[in-house]
Parts: sequence; structure tokens; C-alpha cells
Amino acid sequence: MHGGDVKKPTWPKRVLIAERNQLVISALRDIISRDERFDFTAGIHSGTAFLKALEETQTAFDVAILGWKLSDMNAGEILIELRRRQSATRVVIFSDDHDMGILKQCIRLGAHGFCYQFDDPDILFDTVAAVANGRICVPFIDVSKINETPLSRLTTRERELLSVLVNGWTNQQIATMTGISENTVKYHLRNMYDKLQVNNRAMAVALFFTDMKR
Repeated sequence: MHGGDVKKPTWPKRVLIAERNQLVISALRDIISRDERFDFTAGIHSGTAFLKALEETQTAFDVAILGWKLSDMNAGEILIELRRRQSATRVVIFSDDHDMGILKQCIRLGAHGFCYQFDDPDILFDTVAAVANGRICVPFIDVSKINETPLSRLTTRERELLSVLVNGWTNQQIATMTGISENTVKYHLRNMYDKLQVNNRAMAVALFFTDMKR
């Protein structure tokens, strides 16, 4: 190839769809059949089947459209497994949930594309085409906040208090061990609950463990 030549992308791209809803798979397959950029490879319903498909030559594909919730796991868990395997599989997340936290989580975990099921189908397939050709294509998001979680808003003192709440300490025990008054402990806890948007220590501890899984 000469120095000035540009390698053109090869079409069609092979697409695998992993989605728990058979109606969604059928609709996407119908659209794919009318788009010369793509060939439908397979439609599957579970994360287990998706991971197995990675190892089978008969289901070889260039890009996967992956629903957020499959029958046995969610896309976040699959992305974690792909990272563990150091897989180069190119994935577009197709989410039916508008929760911005899902989008942030998918970007952190290495998704190459992201679309919502209520978007125009053209947006999905333009995204799939871009991802299949080596690009990243996600909705606009403030990248400075990708790694922001509820716990990231806490002060150092509030983080310390949360860590001892996880260990089951009472307010009196916290006051004794940290050298501050019990009223000051309550003050810091109220501030922490407000920032985390929770009502009590049980909810704060639950949020802590949820954040640890991100």
C-alpha cells in the first residue's frame, strides 16, 4: 500500500445481538436485513451465551449490540469479564434505562458505544458502524464526571465516619475512638447523609457497598 493510500473499511460488518427481549432482537434483525452495512450473525438472550459465543467460530462477529439487562446478568458484569479476559470485542450497549449512572459505568468499563432503546434506530446503527470501524461513539457526557460517584462528594472526615459505620460502630464508639464529641459525630453524619441522599446509617452502608462494585 502506498504511503498516501487509506485503507477503506470492509462491509458488511457482522453483528451479534444479545438482548433478553425476543421482540427487540426480532426488530433489530429486521432492520439489519435492510441495511447493506451489516450482516446478522446471531441473537442470544443471556450473558453466559454471549461469553460462550466469543469462543465459537460459527458465531464470529465484528461488533455486538448488548442490552443492559440480559436474562442472567447485566452488561456491566459482562464488560468486567471482557476486561478480565483482555478481550478486544467491540460492544455497543443498548439500554432501556435512562439512568446516567449506567452510561458512566459503561464508559468506565470500556464500552465502545452506547445508545438508548427509545432513540431513532438510525442513531443505533450509525453508532454500530462507527464502533465496528474502530471508533468510540457515546452520548454527550461531561468526561470530568465519569468517575464521580456519590462517595466522591464526601470530605475526608465523612469518609472516615462511613468506613467505621461499615464496621458497625455506634456514635459513642466513634466519638471515643476519634476524640470528638458525640454531637459532633451526629453533625458529620447528618451532613454525610445529605450528600449521599440517604436517611440513615443502614442506607449509607448499603450505598458504600454498591459504590465498591462500580
